[in-house]
Amino acid sequence: MQTYQEQRYYSPEEYLQLEETAEYKSEYIDGLIIPMAGGTTNHNRIAGNFYAALNFAFKQQDYEVFMGDVRLWIPQKRIYTYPDVMVIAGEPIYWDNRTDTITNPIVIIEVLSESTEGYDREGKFHAYKTILSFAEYVLIDQTRIYIEQFSKTAKKRWSLFEYDEEDEKITLASIPFQMSLVDVYNKVKFGETQKKLG
Repeated sequence: MQTYQEQRYYSPEEYLQLEETAEYKSEYIDGLIIPMAGGTTNHNRIAGNFYAALNFAFKQQDYEVFMGDVRLWIPQKRIYTYPDVMVIAGEPIYWDNRTDTITNPIVIIEVLSESTEGYDREGKFHAYKTILSFAEYVLIDQTRIYIEQFSKTAKKRWSLFEYDEEDEKITLASIPFQMSLVDVYNKVKFGETQKKLG
């Protein structure tokens, strides 16, 4: 006979304390702590390619790029999460003076995983939209050449661009940056069994 185990809810402070000593990263969603799935080699390659190109492009410009380990706090939704790549215009605004947690991304890039694709498309996007600075969302498929780019055009209005050809370039609308899909998918191997890294 199975016993019902009650879901444990944590305060944001408890989560942050646990996260400091945890072996693996977890997200925090309004009281719940959700362990993050490990990434694949393709996931890592794509996020790394995008991060490296952005970082190089903005060496002399007033933008900063963060990857993976920097946490995002979304106060309206009480969510702590770790986007794959974030771009900030100007200086990062830290949450509660914590240099590991920011609140003001202008662009967020997520590499889609089978286990998180639905949440990245719906729940996360809905939460990200409550961030005042947030203006662009890029979703990258790791199993085929396919990118979706959502750009804010006005309050509650977003345009969608789709890319699925190797010879195309993605041009971001909110920051001066362009990247070919060949470079986005550099060294990515489609069709092979992807073993998780984490």
